[in-house]
Amino acid sequence: MLKTIGLKKIFTTEEVETSALNSVNLEVQEGEFVAVMGPSGCGKSTLLNILGLLDNPTEGEYYFMDQEVSRFNERHRSRLRKSNIGFVFQSFNLIDELTVFENIELPLLYQGFSSAERKKRVGEVMENMQITHRKNHFPQQLSGGQQQRVAVARAVVGRPKLILADEPTGNLDSTHGDEVMELLTGLNQAGTTIVMVTHSPSYAEYSHRIIHLFDGQIVTENLKEAFRV
Repeated sequence: MLKTIGLKKIFTTEEVETSALNSVNLEVQEGEFVAVMGPSGCGKSTLLNILGLLDNPTEGEYYFMDQEVSRFNERHRSRLRKSNIGFVFQSFNLIDELTVFENIELPLLYQGFSSAERKKRVGEVMENMQITHRKNHFPQQLSGGQQQRVAVARAVVGRPKLILADEPTGNLDSTHGDEVMELLTGLNQAGTTIVMVTHSPSYAEYSHRIIHLFDGQIVTENLKEAFRV
């Protein structure tokens, strides 16, 4: 589903040039759950941004669903993102002025779904995430765990093929973190491909494969028995 060849990302300012990714070769199969680990500043979020079509690499190739997309402009990347990728962030990124229902509905508005279809899909995903009783609440009225449930619901309401999660449990206590990991595991078991950045070795164990980054390079990979192609 995803494949990178010689992926490089260099950030340049007037005074310094920083290599965030250095010749990353990575392949993620459809239906796989991959965890990406490594110290702060090793390139994890940069890699996720490129995989999520939020940024382009400086060099190398990126194949998304068998299409080479490394040089796509923002309009083309946006079109692919909207219908194929869901994002879950550490900071939730919910809009305070919108209710739970409206936050979850937002991606469907961007994709042009009818009012009836939006209501149906949002209702289904809220029920699956067990947050229907909170649909008219605002984010600030929710606990951290509930906010992350809303964020996951927003990520999956468009039925994306891929979910990219950047430290999805980083702002949560262990109980709520476990709940979010169970949600992601359930989505993966239903067929959604997941790539997750995490600092937590215990949460990385939920994945099929653990990739370790260091100084912008993949240094080790651990393929577990649960998923083999």
